[in-house]
Amino acid sequence: MEMKIAEEMDVPVVYKLMLEAFEEYRTLDVPSSALNESLDALQIAIKNNSEKALLCSINGVPLGTCRFILKEDTLYFSRVSVTPLARGKGIAKAMLLWLEKYAYDNFQRTMECRVRLSLPKNIELYESMGYFISKEEVVTNPNGYLVKTVVMQKSLKTRRI
Repeated sequence: MEMKIAEEMDVPVVYKLMLEAFEEYRTLDVPSSALNESLDALQIAIKNNSEKALLCSINGVPLGTCRFILKEDTLYFSRVSVTPLARGKGIAKAMLLWLEKYAYDNFQRTMECRVRLSLPKNIELYESMGYFISKEEVVTNPNGYLVKTVVMQKSLKTRRI
């Protein structure tokens, strides 16, 4: 498995993987706003460094991605995406472990994400890796719909400066 922070030229691949992974959420009562994001918006976010994307490949074939930002002492990640044909191979866990090391190396104390309450498999994945639910919130997604979510966190061992 190869992991790298996506560069501008990788953004179309990151975008395609996200759309493939989130397609299953199109039929939810409240479809995922990921399906309405534009490639242009993602390209701008990566170019101006307001967010980063991790790209995971196996034998040169991109199979997973997730996006993240560093804020204060927390690495916040989102849009964890594994193409449907590659699921169950540990790609999501490998990406999260890579992000944890990246966070640690960048003096972050906490990992954090937001998960829909209606997606228990995703919550279980994060709990299996040591994340806990720190709060429940109803948020308005970019499409204007109310969505019940949980914020999940994991404390990292602190690194002395």
